[in-house]
Amino acid sequence: MATDQELADFLQSVEKRAFKRTVYAVRNDDAALDIVQDAMIRLAEKYTDRPAAELPLLFQRILANATMDWFRREKVRSAVVQNLGDFDGDPDSDGDFDLLESLHLLDDTLGTESASDAVYRTQILHLIEAELEALPARQREAFLLRYWEEFDVAETAAVMGCSEGSVKTHCSRAVHALAKALQNKGVQR
Repeated sequence: MATDQELADFLQSVEKRAFKRTVYAVRNDDAALDIVQDAMIRLAEKYTDRPAAELPLLFQRILANATMDWFRREKVRSAVVQNLGDFDGDPDSDGDFDLLESLHLLDDTLGTESASDAVYRTQILHLIEAELEALPARQREAFLLRYWEEFDVAETAAVMGCSEGSVKTHCSRAVHALAKALQNKGVQR
C-alpha cells in the first residue's frame, strides 16, 4: 500500500509530463489541466490501497481514460451546441503552448550555454513540438509514453490498451516521421 507521502511524491513527479502529454492530445491548456487534475484525484481516491510500484501504470491508464472521456463529452457538446446554432468556436483554444515552460535547466547549467546555442536549442524544441503535434494521435501517444514517460513496451501497451506489436509499430512510425520531418527542415542528427 502506497503511503500518503509516496502518492504525493509520485503525483508531483508526473504532473508536468502528464499535463504536456494531455495538451498534445486535446490541444487546449485549460482542458488538459482539468483532465490531469481529475486523473490525479481518481488515483488518490480509488487506488490508495495499491503498492507504490503500481502507481505509474495505474495513473497513465486513468489519464488515458480521462482523456477519452473528455473527447466523448466534447463530441456530444459539439453536436448539441451545433444543433442549437450557438456554436461560435472556442476563442480560448489558440493552441499556443510553450514546450520550454515544461523544461527546467538545472541552476548549475545556467549561463554555461552560449546565446547562439540557446537560440538553436529553442528553435529545435519548437520544431520538435510542432512535428509532435502533427503526428497521428496513436503514434503521438505511443511516442510520448515510450520516450517521454520512459515506459517499456509492455507498460505502454497496457496504458494504450493495445498489443506490444502495435506499440512498436506506432513508435517506429512516429520516430521515422519525426526524423524525416526534422531532416526536411535542415536539422541534422
